[in-house]
Amino acid sequence: MPKAFLIDTTRCTACRGCQVACKEWKNLPPVATKQTGTHQNPPDLTPFNLKLVRFSEHLDGGVVSWYFFPDQCRHCLDAPCKMAASDPEAIIQDKETGAIIYTDKTAKEDFDVIRGACPYDIPRQNPDTKVLVKCDMCIDRVKANMLPMCVKSCAMGAMNFGERDEMLRLGESRLAEVKKTAPKAQLLNPKDVAVIYLVADDPKKYWKNAMAQAPSPLTRQQFLAKAFAPVRGIARSISG
Repeated sequence: MPKAFLIDTTRCTACRGCQVACKEWKNLPPVATKQTGTHQNPPDLTPFNLKLVRFSEHLDGGVVSWYFFPDQCRHCLDAPCKMAASDPEAIIQDKETGAIIYTDKTAKEDFDVIRGACPYDIPRQNPDTKVLVKCDMCIDRVKANMLPMCVKSCAMGAMNFGERDEMLRLGESRLAEVKKTAPKAQLLNPKDVAVIYLVADDPKKYWKNAMAQAPSPLTRQQFLAKAFAPVRGIARSISG
């Protein structure tokens, strides 16, 4: 059965436990950073930071409000990055969980095309191996009937994981509750992704790529990927 996350940002305290747990489980190396005037660190996703709690500060009527957004791959149900790949084996979708998985074959893909196809600007490239990387839903843990590490580490209950239908029901239930005090609350792209965010305010206040714009025209890269997909398929069949 397809899996899904529900990330309830109203319960996120920006402890960054999920960010650290992801890095530790994946045994990812440290990344040199510097103070840029924000508690957010590192400044952006990197090949070695597949999850990042984004901080956004807003002044409204003399009151400072903080918005926290644990950013990661959305594991789109119909992933644009997968459609944009020239090799169908470079980016695959696990049939059991729905997870979008980048394989070592992404090293031969055009990084700008793959990243440009993502409406959330998630993919990054390992500078040494050239392999493209992102969150893989902790598929090793999920296949072993364990929670993704970020969910396991969340002490505040902001991160939830389970069967997609279950997460959608939980999301609607939480949304109804949050709307009592935050009428602008919404679920972000729940019909299109397996990582569903609940936000209490305008998504742009959290992060510019928090929500994919719909309807959204295909990017040039996506258009070319779709246009040449049949040609690539014929070429592969001829080459055997």
